[in-house]
Amino acid sequence: MAVHVIPARRAFCLLYKQMAEVINVEGGSFMTYDFPTWMELSDLKLELQEHDEHDDWVRSVNYRIQVPRVIRLVNYSKYPKQVVKLNRKNIFLRDENSCQYCGKHFGSQNLSLDHVVPRSRGGGMSWENIVCACLRCNVKKGGRTPREAGMKLRRKPFRPKRNPGFAHQLNSDKYACWRNFIDLGVESSHGKS
Repeated sequence: MAVHVIPARRAFCLLYKQMAEVINVEGGSFMTYDFPTWMELSDLKLELQEHDEHDDWVRSVNYRIQVPRVIRLVNYSKYPKQVVKLNRKNIFLRDENSCQYCGKHFGSQNLSLDHVVPRSRGGGMSWENIVCACLRCNVKKGGRTPREAGMKLRRKPFRPKRNPGFAHQLNSDKYACWRNFIDLGVESSHGKS
């Protein structure tokens, strides 16, 4: 079961302390490696030039080692609580940088956050009340509700079950190996189960 996304530095610390092992997909099979054997495999890949463009590497004074994509904790006491932070970046990712009123796609610099129910009317800062809006639509809506402004939301805002950045990375070829460990049926890009 996928638990969390961590930085490479943390992954290497866990591997070195023997608190985790690398899971690598090779020819449709799953292979596990501890730190020393992962170093050996990394050396072999470099020697045989059997690495691809998506591989990341860390260089030290004495060696190079491939950054693992998936590690497995050897022991853990409890499943961490999955909390998705409500922030500008995650709202933009959830809404796929599209204005939720006109449906057009924009760069982050041309988008703003809109309170569906305006703050002046008691609308709070929550996943269910904040959407991406282009500057034009946000000004047009003003301090009114979408109905009062004669505008319609493209889709109802929702609280994502997993980090939108994580879901975005799953679509990348670089992180394709993650799909083996993630239940993709839990949530589509439109927030339905």
